[in-house]
Amino acid sequence: MRSLPQKVRNPRTVGQRSQRGKFTLALNLLKPLTAFLRVGWKLYARKQSAINAAMSYTLANAITGTYPDYQIDASKVLVSRGALTPAKVTAEQESGAANQSFITFKWADNSGTGSAKATDLALIAAIARGSSEMIITEITQTPRTAEECSISIPEQWQGNEYDVYFGWISEDGKEVSNSAYLGLITA
Repeated sequence: MRSLPQKVRNPRTVGQRSQRGKFTLALNLLKPLTAFLRVGWKLYARKQSAINAAMSYTLANAITGTYPDYQIDASKVLVSRGALTPAKVTAEQESGAANQSFITFKWADNSGTGSAKATDLALIAAIARGSSEMIITEITQTPRTAEECSISIPEQWQGNEYDVYFGWISEDGKEVSNSAYLGLITA
């Protein structure tokens, strides 16, 4: 027979509410990125899921403020984590014909530097500020040697501010790089 659990005297202490607030904030950011994080964090998912590894990192490194006014520091969020050599990447908004809006990424091919290979593929995430529904993630077919790629912003999502992240994944999917935060872009 099991005994009844002891009653908790105060299940809503300041510490518990503080931790729940941080957890909710991180979960709201990461949950829509689940499929992307499974790829970007798979190497750090030891004895836990890739999502839990990303959650743990975000809770420890990307939450700022004091209870109850917590915020996410977008520059400290990682949407991918690994040892693959990154490249210095820039991102900017560009407009096309017929009300098209793009975020264009440019870099110098650094194949052969460290673990960087010509066949590594770009990983991109653009997360709209204030909306967990307007998220664009893409594992592109664009190799390092291309030195440029773009993602299209759906017309109904244009005019929003996006926190933009960029990383790399090896062609065989066995290695990833840490993502780089490229800033806040209005697209």
